Amino acid sequence: MFTSPTVRVSFIFLAIALAGLLFADIAITASNPWRDLGNFFLGIITPSFFSTEGLLTALLRTVAFAFVGVVLGGVAGFLLALVYRSLPVRIFCAFVRAIHELFWALIFLQFFGFHPLTGVLAIAIPYAGIFAKVYSEILDEADPDPGRALPPGTGIVTTFLYTRIPDCWVKMRTYTAYRLECGLRSSAILGFVGLPTLGFYLESSFSQGMYSDAGAMLILFYVLIATMPLWVRPKLLPVYIIGAPFFLGEGMPIIWGNVQRFFTEDIVPAPLRSGEGVTGLMPWLNDLMINEALPGVWNTIVLTQIALAATGILTLLAFPLISNHFGGPVRRTAGHVFLVIARSTPEYILAYILLQLWGPSMLPAVVALALHNGGIIGHLIGRQTNTIQLRADATTGFNRYSWELVPRVYHSFLAFLFYRWEIIMRETAILGILGIYTLGFYVDSAIQNIRFDRAMVLILITALLNIGVDALGRYIRRKLALQTMPTC
Repeated sequence: MFTSPTVRVSFIFLAIALAGLLFADIAITASNPWRDLGNFFLGIITPSFFSTEGLLTALLRTVAFAFVGVVLGGVAGFLLALVYRSLPVRIFCAFVRAIHELFWALIFLQFFGFHPLTGVLAIAIPYAGIFAKVYSEILDEADPDPGRALPPGTGIVTTFLYTRIPDCWVKMRTYTAYRLECGLRSSAILGFVGLPTLGFYLESSFSQGMYSDAGAMLILFYVLIATMPLWVRPKLLPVYIIGAPFFLGEGMPIIWGNVQRFFTEDIVPAPLRSGEGVTGLMPWLNDLMINEALPGVWNTIVLTQIALAATGILTLLAFPLISNHFGGPVRRTAGHVFLVIARSTPEYILAYILLQLWGPSMLPAVVALALHNGGIIGHLIGRQTNTIQLRADATTGFNRYSWELVPRVYHSFLAFLFYRWEIIMRETAILGILGIYTLGFYVDSAIQNIRFDRAMVLILITALLNIGVDALGRYIRRKLALQTMPTC
């Protein structure tokens, strides 16, 4: 018999993942995967930093798109946070953040083309929804006592600026810095849909077998992320914010007639455009649901649950790598390097690399999702164990791991895991663009076939699925009273 609700829930989700393996396409289909993997690692250790023309420009544009998108998303998110208690605002924010940045980019590409506005809005819109939710939670947790100490008659705006903002400033600044790191990852993968960021050159190098060039790009990206505390300084932020728009590039001019046609014709269901009316709409919708939506939803759920369980297993294996309760400084340094690489590499890039090496199947997606999310949660749990004081006579080795530390951090571990659940599903859906039969595959296919009406319905279904999983994750965390560390 299971000993606690948390353990029971863990085994239920593990059983769901194991059952999902029966329906998943988990296989290595490449003819010589070990040779390809060896060539890739050889490219990593023999990077070619000067053979790819435009690499420096791609890095600058990656940073520029991230800064402009995050700043716009942050400003909009802060304004939305002020009215976040309104149900329509919460629904709006939940909807825009449930759609992945690449889906937004695919939408804007249809009428803005390869214009900088496409990349900026693809980051800013979902980030506005994320910022609104997090900023509102931070503002709600502000200490009310300073506001009560002000003289009677003090205005609402003055009270807000002089009491709540100073109390929340550190948390808001810390989260915004983290979101900027996420923005760099989002900006990099926009290159996979043709925008001139790092992902564009990475895809080109891999498709041509130029692993040393790809290795150079990955190393530069890791250095860019790892050195953020050095170059993202408060005094320099105004310079970055003012200068970033000038490095976005120009792109093709926007044809505003395309924008109007997209909203008035392209996304209108085909039966309504052709004059069939409502009578033709049901067969159209029925065909879309049976042949595209339901297979996409099923594969998205199966892959998400397998990746969620794999993320949990990897986290439990990874957090001792950086814990002060295990090993020496050399081992912990190596562990930090591994987790930094794992969590800094976007899931999309990891999945793309593994698909090139192993061939098309769900396996590259599972490994990519587990490595990235396991790296994030493993880092957080490892830091949490460093705050735990053990007795002088505490056990060592595996007993210390299983009896002393895991029981103390297990609630936080599950809280982080269920928090990442919706994020894993968002990424699972978008990985379909790489050829895995999740919802993103059918969205991308519809767009390639210029069937934007079908693509928009599938994107809407993706958003609703993500919203549902997010709500279920919150419900489980609340029922199990799962809480993370306050500082995280």
